[in-house]
Amino acid sequence: MSTIDWIILVLFLFGLIGIVLWVLKNKKDDTSDYFLSGRSETWLAVGAAIFAANIGSEHLVGLAGAGAESGMAMAHWEMQGWLVLVLGWVFVPFYAHSKVFTMPEFLLKRFNKNTSSTLSIITLISYVLTKVSVTAFTGGIFLETVMGIDFWYGAIGLVLFTGVFTVLGGMKGIMTISVIQTPILIVGAFTILILGLLKVGGGGLLDGWSEVVKYSGDNMHLIHIKGDPWYDKFPGIGVIFGSAIIGFWYWCTDQHIVQRALAAKDLDNARKGTILAGFLKILPVFMFLIPGMIAAALKAKGVPGFDFDSNDKAYGSMVTNLLPIGVKGIVVVGFIAALMTSLAAHFNSSATLFTIDFYKNYRPNASEHKLVWVGRMATVAVVVLGLVWIPIMRGLGSVLYEYLQNVQSLIAPAISAVFLMGVFNRRITPKAGEWGLLLGFFIGMFRLTLMIFKSSFAADSLFGMLLDINWLHFCLFLFFFTMSAMVLISMFTPRASETQLQGLTYFSQSPEQIAETRSSWSNWDIITTGVVVLICVGFYAYFW
Repeated sequence: MSTIDWIILVLFLFGLIGIVLWVLKNKKDDTSDYFLSGRSETWLAVGAAIFAANIGSEHLVGLAGAGAESGMAMAHWEMQGWLVLVLGWVFVPFYAHSKVFTMPEFLLKRFNKNTSSTLSIITLISYVLTKVSVTAFTGGIFLETVMGIDFWYGAIGLVLFTGVFTVLGGMKGIMTISVIQTPILIVGAFTILILGLLKVGGGGLLDGWSEVVKYSGDNMHLIHIKGDPWYDKFPGIGVIFGSAIIGFWYWCTDQHIVQRALAAKDLDNARKGTILAGFLKILPVFMFLIPGMIAAALKAKGVPGFDFDSNDKAYGSMVTNLLPIGVKGIVVVGFIAALMTSLAAHFNSSATLFTIDFYKNYRPNASEHKLVWVGRMATVAVVVLGLVWIPIMRGLGSVLYEYLQNVQSLIAPAISAVFLMGVFNRRITPKAGEWGLLLGFFIGMFRLTLMIFKSSFAADSLFGMLLDINWLHFCLFLFFFTMSAMVLISMFTPRASETQLQGLTYFSQSPEQIAETRSSWSNWDIITTGVVVLICVGFYAYFW
């Protein structure tokens, strides 16, 4: 980092202070404004915010590192981003009509309080122990690699600074910085991609791509057949269905993504925002995964500056060695903003969950001012807990990213099954939703516990054979098991009343709700949605 680069960074920090002051000056002291930006955002802000909430240090560090290690294998999780279209077209109308702030609040209306509380607890635990801590952890690695900042200073500083920004700026501050940083992030990442291809190809883009293909070999394929090096981890087409379940959970039911769509001022802007996010979500493969593959090729060729000792440092080496003075500062600013918005999204969503799903139920007569204050204190608590967990995350070392993917595959199936069955099958009873979520979650956590003590079990023991089941195949099993359990339980438990179901399932919408949803989309929405899907299909056809 040169002096010019540091000056650009300082100007960025002053810009953040300006955003906070602007938000504080124009704020409304109510929960809708603090948690959902007053439900007033346009499609541009919604799409940018969804994309920004998704792109965190796990992409700059983890996805690029995965590209350096296994090539295209992890691209499935990026291509499943088309499921954000399902959020806009199918699920947002139900969430909007029910006027909820949170996903547990929706389950409260569709099922019962126990289902709602269970999802809140699962989500809060996953945010604190994985998303917040891991974003800080991998952010510390990135800042150390690119800027030379000590890991602990970088990780702790990132968490504390983002925490202050979230507490003061709320959702409106997050949405504002998302719109600003998204184009910087995209332009900067594609600049690195182009410079990397030129470097590895000796001055030609096509030559560079040929070198990457030559170096990567079988790693260029998305689908691995039995006998391929990566089959045991990413088995055949099972990876498509497994990643789709995880993708549905993340894009259609996870609070920190859905909350951005619910901040839209109407259904039209929410849907268009998700379509924009669908286009943007196609980009990370080219922004991070392929640059990771390029970095691995440069390392293999012995290019100076690319002797990184861990694949997690692959992307940082690209930023450090390829970008010229001045440009590096601008790009680093975009990346730091991406880290902040992703982390802030988790902070704000955690605060929303705690305030709306726990505190408001305990204190139903609390004032709007009090609820906002509790939300700010909840953010502070999540910041502290995230900091406490960082040393444990660091202790996991190189297996961290692999553990994260496994944890997601154990959390996603039950939640996905409950939401899908809850919306599309009105015969599913409240108790079925409650017990389906509990059973799926406990089975997932049981396998996670076995994974931690894997070395204690013989390969031919019952627990050893259970662990030997591929993680994506187990994800599929848990998904269908949860749905089957819900159908069975529904046969012996009372159904919800028609009044309770009104507007919450696909077959119980009122004529007015159906008309409102239909009037919110146009032919252009259909065309642009089709384009996103075709691009994803074309990507699979090329790299199959």
